[in-house]
Amino acid sequence: MLDFSSFYVIFSVVVIITALTAIIISILALQRTKHLHTTVTHLCGGKEGSALEEIIIQTNDKMQEFDTEIQELFRISNTIHKQAHKNIHKIGLVRFNPFRDYSGNQSFALALLNTNSDGIILSSIHTREGTRIFTKEIQKGLPVNNELTQEEKDAIINAT
Repeated sequence: MLDFSSFYVIFSVVVIITALTAIIISILALQRTKHLHTTVTHLCGGKEGSALEEIIIQTNDKMQEFDTEIQELFRISNTIHKQAHKNIHKIGLVRFNPFRDYSGNQSFALALLNTNSDGIILSSIHTREGTRIFTKEIQKGLPVNNELTQEEKDAIINAT
């Protein structure tokens, strides 16, 4: 049986790691900006012509390094963006009792969907004889090959 809170834990860990990466990159960029500011201040401080030329060449080299790093950051950002849309973002749970003589709402329908409402419905029917688990593929909020029960439809509605 799925632990409902584990999906939130996994999603939270991914978000925290992404945020920490962004903070580290920001700190590194700030340090490089301070170094560049020091170089520019030194450039404008009345140095000789040969020193100015050397500073301009060094500054140009640093700018090229920054450009390469920025391109790499854009690539990483695009990869994270593409992967984030594939992750589970919408979760809907409906607990129900499929039989009149049985109590406790031990059966459930669980919708696990990404931002495009693609994903699966995981349904469990609990009886005295045992528990049966079913899955159905969902694309754009609709079933692919099977019809949905009312509980499964409600789980999709709860997820959006």
